[in-house]
Amino acid sequence: MAQSLVAADLRGRSREELNKLVAELKEELFTLRFAAATGQLESHGRLREVRKDIARVYTVLQERNLGIVPDPDVEK
Repeated sequence: MAQSLVAADLRGRSREELNKLVAELKEELFTLRFAAATGQLESHGRLREVRKDIARVYTVLQERNLGIVPDPDVEK
């Protein structure tokens, strides 16, 4: 993932896709943290970007849980 995620794009995804995305981002964050600890990380900005992307996904999921934004998975 070279680009930062946008909350508007995340709102159109299903809950399953968002959960899968969080797992992928957490795995990437682990890899980046490991590389930073061993001195192999060239771009520390990516660490911050991945953390913010995880937060965006969690925000969209929480909006759905609270009923602020309609859940596209739920049939009307």
